[in-house]
Amino acid sequence: MHGDNEIMNDIKETAYIGEITSTPLGPIWVAVSEHGLVALEISSDQGALIDQLNSLGFNHILVDQTKTEIALQQVNEYLRGERETFDLPIDWSVLTPFQEQALGITYAIPYGEVMTYGEIARQLGKPNAARAVGRAEATNPIPLVIPCHRVIGADGGLHGYGAARGLETKAWLLQLESES
Repeated sequence: MHGDNEIMNDIKETAYIGEITSTPLGPIWVAVSEHGLVALEISSDQGALIDQLNSLGFNHILVDQTKTEIALQQVNEYLRGERETFDLPIDWSVLTPFQEQALGITYAIPYGEVMTYGEIARQLGKPNAARAVGRAEATNPIPLVIPCHRVIGADGGLHGYGAARGLETKAWLLQLESES
């Protein structure tokens, strides 16, 4: 019986995906479950998003611009400098408990502000976990909405960004927010 429960916990419902084809960062794909946003891919093809969703445990993936319309609209508004906050439900169940804690703090970083990996680690009550926070940020499946671009090194420098064009994209996003 215990084994059956474990199998059931590993089965995810359907993920619905949609795309914005033209943004300053290139095409952007989003994925939502019945519980909220689960993934966002910047300047990637559909296959990269499907691979990510498979790794998150989603086995049923459908293209559905209607189910992703609100998320796509808000991402597009953000990238045009017309939106500072997202009003989207997030499906936190795709994250490990530590990711959920670290990215929950990241999610609360106000528009135009930054925090260091160390500051997040201290807020978690784990002051020596800055590298673990960095790993949680690096594996953030929902960049932009969970704004890992707002997390910087203790030296004030930009360190790592997993989206296309890496640090160039991170710098562009921080510049966008500083101009608004």
